[in-house]
Amino acid sequence: MTDPQRVNIGEQHPAAYKTLIALSAEVEKAAAAAGLDPLLVELLRIRTSQINGCAFCLRMHTHDALKKGENPDRIAVLPAWAETGYFSDTDRAALRLTEAITRVPDGHVSDEDFKAAAAILTADQISAVAWLATVMNAFNRVAITSRYPVGI
Repeated sequence: MTDPQRVNIGEQHPAAYKTLIALSAEVEKAAAAAGLDPLLVELLRIRTSQINGCAFCLRMHTHDALKKGENPDRIAVLPAWAETGYFSDTDRAALRLTEAITRVPDGHVSDEDFKAAAAILTADQISAVAWLATVMNAFNRVAITSRYPVGI
């Protein structure tokens, strides 16, 4: 799956990649300070990576979620979260907002999606979810562009 002509942009510009990692750490702190469950944070990362088709990030964050104690059933049904009883109102609001942010080309973050999130999440939580989606989308693009290897 790797192409020898591909440039690993993280290695090519390590200072930029380290800055993205530092931003991710800061956003994780903000999510914790806003009261978002660490398992939800991983689910948001997984969902973003599912939408973007980033196998590298999917594998990594699925492993991270399982290590943190996430229920494998929740991971399995994540693409159909709205159809299940596995997710709390907070989870649903965060997942809906994350999907809207990740799918910006499909119509931006609608007022309806934002209002649905604001009905459940605090301003700090909305901001943290938005930053989580923004950073995860960036990581997905780095991994996909560089064709990070996945598999045996």
